[in-house]
Formats: sequence, structure tokens, C-alpha cells
Amino acid sequence: MNANHHESSGLPRTQQITLRGPAELADALPFVLGFHPTDSVVLVALHGEHGRFGGRVRLGIPRSPREWASTADHLAECLVEGGARTGSRPDGIVVFLCQDPEPGETGRRVMERLRPFAQRLRTACGALDIPVYEALCITDGLYFSYCCPDQRCCPPDGTPLALSGTSVMAAAATYAGVQVRGSLRDMEARLKPRGGPGDEEQRAALDAAAASIVPRLLEGAEAQGREEVREATLRLAREILRRFVNPKNPKNPKSPNGLGGRPGVVGEPSTAGPVRPLVPGRAVDAMTMAADDAADDALITTDEAAALVIGLQDRVTRDRAAEWMEGWEGTAALRLWRVLARRCVTPYQEHAAAPLTLAGWTAWSTGDEPTARVALGLALDADPEYVFARLLHQACNEGLNPESLRSCLRSERDARAAASEQKNPSPSRRVRMRATRRPGNPPVLKKPGRQTGGAGRRATAGVRPGGPATGRPGSGTPRHGGQRGSRSGR
Repeated sequence: MNANHHESSGLPRTQQITLRGPAELADALPFVLGFHPTDSVVLVALHGEHGRFGGRVRLGIPRSPREWASTADHLAECLVEGGARTGSRPDGIVVFLCQDPEPGETGRRVMERLRPFAQRLRTACGALDIPVYEALCITDGLYFSYCCPDQRCCPPDGTPLALSGTSVMAAAATYAGVQVRGSLRDMEARLKPRGGPGDEEQRAALDAAAASIVPRLLEGAEAQGREEVREATLRLAREILRRFVNPKNPKNPKSPNGLGGRPGVVGEPSTAGPVRPLVPGRAVDAMTMAADDAADDALITTDEAAALVIGLQDRVTRDRAAEWMEGWEGTAALRLWRVLARRCVTPYQEHAAAPLTLAGWTAWSTGDEPTARVALGLALDADPEYVFARLLHQACNEGLNPESLRSCLRSERDARAAASEQKNPSPSRRVRMRATRRPGNPPVLKKPGRQTGGAGRRATAGVRPGGPATGRPGSGTPRHGGQRGSRSGR
């Protein structure tokens, strides 16, 4: 079976390998998704005579068998209809059921318990005239085939999975630079509150921030109050972005305005920080990720985290924060959104939808589609009606290019910077404008219309062509409207 992965989590289009049999299919799954799925049902579309890998859908296995029939129908329809919208209806499907055994349960018992679900998935795909070529159960380091009757290759007690890094797929992934980001459980843990003695302090900080900030964000409040909250929230977030890339900067105490932090940080971004590059073909160690996240958590106080979580419930503030999507800003922003998602303790779980959506968008924009799908899925778990997360999740799953949204965000940022420059020109610019007219020479009237002379042009200050603002991420005058209080306006 020919696997030609054309997504960021797969192999380049020019890199093709052949997978032969259930063993190599089972080994390929983490490289197809970009992580090791846990407690998941995965459907992968196959195209053409050689079974080229295409779209895929993943969902947690429902705990109640009564939900299996509706879940199977929904997954099959999503995969087939999604392919049809992009002009590539699947010619076949491969089904994976991945679940760890319960205490005292064997791998074979897991396989037998999930057999009705596998059969329902095959029936749902068949009802759409799409055959299921293979259905595998992966559990306890073994794989079982629901389709292969040959006990020589698929014995009833299961077959051990290949050792990590020893398969053809692993070798090809290493060569192509494919990155496996650990298990799904580990990835989700980076985006959820961990519990512990600090939860009560964070809860109290969120209560205080909500009491101070929410009244100023309500639609009935004065516009000036909303603008002040937006600017203070973005100013604090920008400071923390630079703090991440320059960890020597000390943590800041809570400020009198309730939004925390000093107005700025001295110095340009550096490469310092706990972020470590992913090793192609090798899963990221969970302990390493936990250590990195702990280092990030230590750089943000409970008051600062609370102020940002509450401030990001405003749609305009969230949209401006989404402009930090490239380069060092994107890398630091993803770490910040993870921290804020982990700080959304009970009863503020729904507030995590904003930082989780920003984490998903930033990951997708920077080419990390596996992380994007996980973050956006959790955002919809926190708030199923969060429109921004729903749109991004659909676009990411359909394989759309994020560049169109990046271009829109760049245009809005540049227009805001231009408007700010016209409203408040810098002193140096005013001096240059006055100096261009020599004493005693009257101004010359030119014909009306567009002037192409270099002296009449004005460059946008602080903006690199095609990239994020230099040293002033997300600065400028925000546009009006849209608070989190209205679900339809998210």
C-alpha cells in the first residue's frame, strides 16, 4: 500500500514508500498522524489503484457501546464528504482502533470488546459504497486484524508491534524529517490544568480579574474602558512573549490596574528558552515536555495569567493576539497559549476555549498540524459553540492552506499601523517633512492625481514586508466591536 503523505505531519509528495500488510500499516499510524493515538478511532482514506493515503479523521472511542453506531456513521460521512468537497472521494478506507487495556484486561480482550464497533465502522463505510480494506486494533503493544483470516500473519493472540525506529516507515520518516510528538495523552496534558495546590491560588486570581475586567468589557460599558482593557492585555502579552525568549527577565508583580506586568521589557528576543527541536522519526519524551512546560509556568504569575485569560475573552483582543503567528513571535505565542490553557482551572474551564484556539491557530500557521488538531479539538470540548475554533478545525482537517488567513491578519495589522502613523506621526518624521522645503522657496503645485515620486511615498513604520511587525507585535489602534458575551460573535 503506497503511502504518499502530503500534509505537514507526513512525508513529502516526492517521497513514496510501500506498506505491505497489517504490521507496516500499524507501524505507520503515528507517522501519519504525527503522534501516537491513545483511546482513539482513526479512519484513513485511500486513493487510486495503489492506495495512496489521503485525508483522515480521529475521535475518542465512545465509552458507551450505545454511541458506537451513531459515531461510526458520523465518522464515515465526515471522511467521505470531506474528500468529496476537495474533489478526491476515497476509493477505500483503513480503520484503526487504539485503546490501552483496563487494569486486569488483556490485549485480546480489548480487541474482542471493540469488535462490534469495528464491524459497525465497516458497515457505515460500506453504506457509502467505500470498502474497508483493513481494520486493526492496536493495544498493549500488539496489533490485531479484524479482516485478515490468516492466522499465520494475524494470530488470534495478536502480533507484537515493530520496535520503535526499526521499520521501513520509521527510516523514511527520519530521512524526510517527519516528527512524532509523543502520545495523544501527553499532547493533551500540555493543554489541560494539572491540578495541585496552586489551583486555589489561580482560582482566586481569576475571580479577582473577572470582577475587575469583565465590567469594562461589557457592551454597555464605555468604549474607553474596553479599549484600555484591550491595550493593557496586549501589552502584558507582548511583554511575556519577550520574557519567554529572554528568561533572565524577572517575573513582574501584579500592577495596580489589575492587568499585571510592567509596560515593557528591555532587549531584543534571543534564542534562549526551554524549547527543544523535535528529532525526526523519534517521539518526544513526555518528561522533557513536562520540564519545558514547568519552566514556562514559572515565568508567569497567577495574577498575570488571570488577567490574560479574562482579557482574551474579548473577540477583538483575541483576534489581534492571533497576529503573533510567525517567526519568534509564533514560537513564543504557542508557549504562552499553552500556559494560559493550563491555568483555566475549575470553574473557568470554558474560558480555555480562547487560548486553546489561539494555540491551535499558531500551531497550524507554523506548520504543526498535529498539535493544531489536538488544541482545536480541546477548544471545542471546552465550548462547542466557539465559532473561531470550529472554522479553524474544519479548515485544518480539510487540508486548507493557512496562508489566506495569515494574509488577512497581516493586512489588518499593517492598516492599523498605518492609521496610527497618520494619527500620531513620529517627531523625526515631522522634522524630515519640514526640512524638505528650503527657506524662501514657495511650494510648487503639482497636477492632481497619483504621485509616483519617492518623496511623496510613506513607508509603514515597524513592519517587515511579508512578516510580523518588528519589535512591536500587535501594536496599533484596535477595531471596535465583538465581545465574548455573545456566542455568535466569536
